[in-house]
Amino acid sequence: KLVKEEFQHHVGVNYLFAPWISWLLLLQCAPTAGAQPGTAAYLGLWWALVLPMVALDIKIYGQWFTTKGQRCNLTAVANPTSLMTVIGNLMGSRAAALMGWQETAMVLFSLGMVHYLVLFVTLYQRLSGPNTLPAMLRPVFSLFFAAPAVASLAWAGISGRFDTAAKMLFFLSLFLFTSLACRPSLFKIAMKRYNVTWWAYPFPITVVAIAATEYAEEVGATEADVLMLGLSALSVVVTFLLLLFTFFNTRLTILSPHHHQHHLPATTHALKDGTASTATALAGLAVPNN
Repeated sequence: KLVKEEFQHHVGVNYLFAPWISWLLLLQCAPTAGAQPGTAAYLGLWWALVLPMVALDIKIYGQWFTTKGQRCNLTAVANPTSLMTVIGNLMGSRAAALMGWQETAMVLFSLGMVHYLVLFVTLYQRLSGPNTLPAMLRPVFSLFFAAPAVASLAWAGISGRFDTAAKMLFFLSLFLFTSLACRPSLFKIAMKRYNVTWWAYPFPITVVAIAATEYAEEVGATEADVLMLGLSALSVVVTFLLLLFTFFNTRLTILSPHHHQHHLPATTHALKDGTASTATALAGLAVPNN
């Protein structure tokens, strides 16, 4: 029942991509020789992880232009968590490129980027309205700069180098990162009390740092090295601080519903909206950082 509710929720359905994204990241970082790109294990795991995302793509993207009425219309349901659908496709594209499946990588890259452009324009113009995302989930605004960063890495994997197209996507990511960093008031409500949605920060910062690393290796400039070190340090610091906050606030995630209702009205309100339970999936996105 809970899965069905999330599947039908305009925010919750996007979090169904989180496990597949996490596992694709882990697959690309697998230390064992038996799971390296090109092996049977890698190929089997890639299919097992990508096919569910493609099925979700058909469901989510298809209803945007085939469903009548406002219930599933893009301008009504689009929110920053929708970018997770794009990131999932781009992660699958990079994983395919690593094993030499260039055409398959291009398919997933094209699917992700076309819908990224649609989402970017919709969200940039705020056509989706101000009430589609609870205030406690505003940390997911960081996905704005995660998507182009992942796209730059995916394209670098396809082209074989961090070329001009990859650099353009990386620069877009840096601009969006700077734009959000200059607007701390946007996250003021969400940061008043610890919440598991804070784990939305490490993944975007880390992928930008990884993209900065590949950019620095490509251009070989001192300024690029400084940028790489700065973003990498920021990623480590943010992840470490979140680990500490999570450790000292573990009780908030195991309290009874009655205790939550008494002490955490914001979380309870989000639970009524059907979104708080899906927020825990964000923790999975931070796994590769640890």
